[in-house]
This record gives sequence, C-alpha cells and structure tokens, in this order.
Amino acid sequence: MVTEAPPPPPDGPEAAAGPVQPTTEAFVEVQASAEFGELRRTYRSFAFPLTVAFIAWYLLYVLLSNYAGGFMGTKLFGNINVALVLGLGQFATTFLIAWLYSRHAAERLDPKADAIKSRMEADA
Repeated sequence: MVTEAPPPPPDGPEAAAGPVQPTTEAFVEVQASAEFGELRRTYRSFAFPLTVAFIAWYLLYVLLSNYAGGFMGTKLFGNINVALVLGLGQFATTFLIAWLYSRHAAERLDPKADAIKSRMEADA
C-alpha cells in the first residue's frame, strides 16, 4: 500500500541517534541522476551476463543428464563419471560466481553506492 504520509517517528533513545531520513523527492532525484544510472549499469553489466551464462550451463547439464545418458555415464577414472564431474562443477561455479560478485561489489559497486548514500544523508 502506497501512501503520501511520512512514517511515524521512532520512540525511545534511538530516535535521537538515528540518521535523518531523506525525503521521497530526494530519492526520486537520486534515482534520476547520472551517477545512480552508472551504478545500475555497472551492476547490470556484471550480473546479467553471469546469470545468463550460469543458467545456460545449468540447462546444458540438465539436458545432457536427460538426453545423453551414455555420455554422462562415461567413466573418467574409477567410479567417477562425466555426470559427477559436471554436477560438482555446478557447485564450484556457484561459489566462483559468488566470490567474483563479492569482489566486483567491493571494488566497483560499494564505493559508488556509499558516495550516493553519504550525499543523501548530508542533504537530509
């Protein structure tokens, strides 16, 4: 539910210590700014391609599991087959993407977001 009424003031000792909240107009202005657009572009240029690549990799694994049973059952060494290696590769890929995103966010997203946040809090 969207209203034009401001939120109620907080009660207790944390009310005096909390940061002043920017107005709705300030949020809309920041959202329309070139700096915020650059932040979104930086996020999307990393997240969307990796998401598409991971989904394609996952679907390839599922399709191979369903329609290429002979290939997936090929033993590589001992009781280790192609399906097991590719399945473990799914886990490895997930952790790799999470690690890459963490580095990307720390280096490129967080400084831009912190600058926008600091400016909004200073203007409020």
